[in-house]
Amino acid sequence: MMEVRKGKVESYIQEGLENGKLHFVLLDPDDVDPETAGKIAEMSEEIGVDAIMVGGSTGAEGEVLDNVVRAIKENSDLPVILFPGSHGGISRYADAIFFMSLLNSRNPFFITGAQALGAFQVKRYGIEPIPMAYLIIEPGETVGWVGDAKPIPRHKPKIAAAYALAGQYLGMRLVYLEAGSGAEKPVPREMIGIVKRVIDVPLIVGGGIRTGEQAREIVKAGADIVVTGTAVEKAGSLERARTKLEELNRGIKS
Repeated sequence: MMEVRKGKVESYIQEGLENGKLHFVLLDPDDVDPETAGKIAEMSEEIGVDAIMVGGSTGAEGEVLDNVVRAIKENSDLPVILFPGSHGGISRYADAIFFMSLLNSRNPFFITGAQALGAFQVKRYGIEPIPMAYLIIEPGETVGWVGDAKPIPRHKPKIAAAYALAGQYLGMRLVYLEAGSGAEKPVPREMIGIVKRVIDVPLIVGGGIRTGEQAREIVKAGADIVVTGTAVEKAGSLERARTKLEELNRGIKS
């Protein structure tokens, strides 16, 4: 893929999608220390992962977040994209931030409130904002609970499609379907397919993706970008993490 220049992460994503599907690895600073995060990022780049997302639903921030982002940057040339649980999840060392709205939250704070509180900091740090519609699908897991979401039922794909299209019409340039970190099952294939047919922006899918076969099926269903994280973080050793990363990456890109 192309070299990433400051302020050009969204262009990097768009150009990458012209050549195929993309694989992003999500690292939660609450679950990985800086040294491990750096090593996973280095492995990810070697294997062919396209970007590293950093964040979590429990809101890792401040020095903890900064140290993980810096370790990733020191060990990899992959773009680092913030995936904040709230307005505190912002680090000056990141390349970009998914400036996302949790559209199916019951609480306006997660739709526009946290975004307003974080906007000036994003501008002050010069972090590239990438507008994204974020949708929680059953079961939603921790992020659904923390974000006070009304999870979209797995058997109601048209509801997800309606929210996704609304997000696009509101000007958001990515749509993310999230089953929740550690979910028993990924987002249903039928839901992914219907959402993809409705929208004209890239579709990201994450949560509950543990095997290369699951990743392959999600791509076949219509996902443009697949996010994996828990399966790698919980691998137990760096050697097993590498094996899992290779399996997932093959599933997405084969």
